[in-house]
Amino acid sequence: MNSFNKLNYWILASRPKTLAAAIVPVMVGSALAIKQGKFFFSYSLIALLCSILIQIGTNFTNDLFDYLKGADTKKRKGPLRVISAGLISVKEMKLGIIIVYVLTFILGLYLVFSTDMVILIIGILSIVAGILYTAGPYPLAYNGLGDLFVFIFFGIIGTMGTYYLHHQEFTILSFLSSIPVGALITNILIVNNYRDIEEDKLSGKKTLAVKFGKKFSRLEYIFFLSISLLIPVVFYLLFDFNYAILLPILSIPISIKLINMIFKYQGEELNKTLELSAKYSALYGLLFSIGLVL
Repeated sequence: MNSFNKLNYWILASRPKTLAAAIVPVMVGSALAIKQGKFFFSYSLIALLCSILIQIGTNFTNDLFDYLKGADTKKRKGPLRVISAGLISVKEMKLGIIIVYVLTFILGLYLVFSTDMVILIIGILSIVAGILYTAGPYPLAYNGLGDLFVFIFFGIIGTMGTYYLHHQEFTILSFLSSIPVGALITNILIVNNYRDIEEDKLSGKKTLAVKFGKKFSRLEYIFFLSISLLIPVVFYLLFDFNYAILLPILSIPISIKLINMIFKYQGEELNKTLELSAKYSALYGLLFSIGLVL
């Protein structure tokens, strides 16, 4: 096997289409920092690299432990998993996980020394949570806590943590900004779990979709879409933001399409919903960030 193919396999394992989950929190947190009058480009750049690495590390860990726990089978409807496909070995993946998280920690030290110890705590918690998502004696994804994990770490902590880098404070605005970020990134996971209900039941993976069923998942998805579209209105009505903050409202046609898809599609068709949900998260994040800055 040549090195070019192996590199492609590692890129596949990183799941590039999911990396919007790492980019959007940093983008929105940075936009709010700019709006509030203090912004350091190097902080946001390093934070973005760390966020992407944590997402990749989490994806690698998922690939490894879903394989070891028997959750990845030939009946899998989602994108290819590299270990179960025999493209990367268990030993190689373990080494890859260690390298990614060590590199994340080293890069994060720049932010710690530039700001304060709060960032160290946030960084360590994020790395540990990324590992415990599918690993450890009580893996979050296998016990109905995956949605909460994603909302907190890729929404609240990712966005508020980025803002904190620049201003060394947590504010109501940074919290409110984090809600649509977390909601739309969680929706990516909701579609994934909704698609995999039957397989997850067989493997003992007790996601919220498995525990409460498809109807619950659809309602959860719609709720998060709705709350995301409500937040810009709250910013406009209650805080000193102009009409630009309402830019995310332009994405309503896509949100309607997504709702139709999650009601209509089944099985592998839902991979289209998954991909569009990730793109929608990125588009919303861009529109919201522009609205925050203007």
